[in-house]
Amino acid sequence: MAFVNQLRTQLEAHRNQDNALQMQAYMKDLFPFLGIKAPQRKALLKQIVNSEKEELNENCRPIVIALYELEAREFHYCAIELVYKFLNKKYIEADFDYISDLITTKPHWDTVDFIAKHILGNYILQYWDKRYEYISLLSGSEHMWLNRSAILFQLGYKTKTDIEILFKVCKTHADSDEFFIQKAIGWALREYAKTDPKAVIDFTNQVQLRPLSKREALKRLR
Repeated sequence: MAFVNQLRTQLEAHRNQDNALQMQAYMKDLFPFLGIKAPQRKALLKQIVNSEKEELNENCRPIVIALYELEAREFHYCAIELVYKFLNKKYIEADFDYISDLITTKPHWDTVDFIAKHILGNYILQYWDKRYEYISLLSGSEHMWLNRSAILFQLGYKTKTDIEILFKVCKTHADSDEFFIQKAIGWALREYAKTDPKAVIDFTNQVQLRPLSKREALKRLR
């Protein structure tokens, strides 16, 4: 794949060991980094995208998979940014499994949160009539990052938010011991509180949330 080869050559040519050590430490040494910070990474990606648009339009999905097979975390960031750029509003229904695989491949908050909001969130808007089925599958999974994605996918929906789904998923996971689930519940509720603060306050009064979730949900309402 010409695009993958070009991106790999460019990013590896701009590696910075000092930055890499700092970035790896920030991510608890879960992934190796080349040490390319976001502005530079995005600029390098944009250059190659502009020269390889035809290949990306035709083969975005396998290109993304190929990038995820590379070790450095920057390639994974580029991969999900490509999905957002080239597949948004062009998803096919079978992409639900593709997106689920992206969430669970080398997962941590730094990729999952982007996927949940910008990829899964847009996919669900495109297939709105099947939202209950798809979110039920994610919420009912034993995979924590799929659960987190089910909680967060409506970030930015504002008045489009399906509050039945939001409150149901938050209630389902309200007693979770997982830090990333507790934080997600608080974040999702806090975001919706910008649209309907009373609904969020009423929900937190009616449902027994973990202290972290409730504190995060009401942070801007006190």
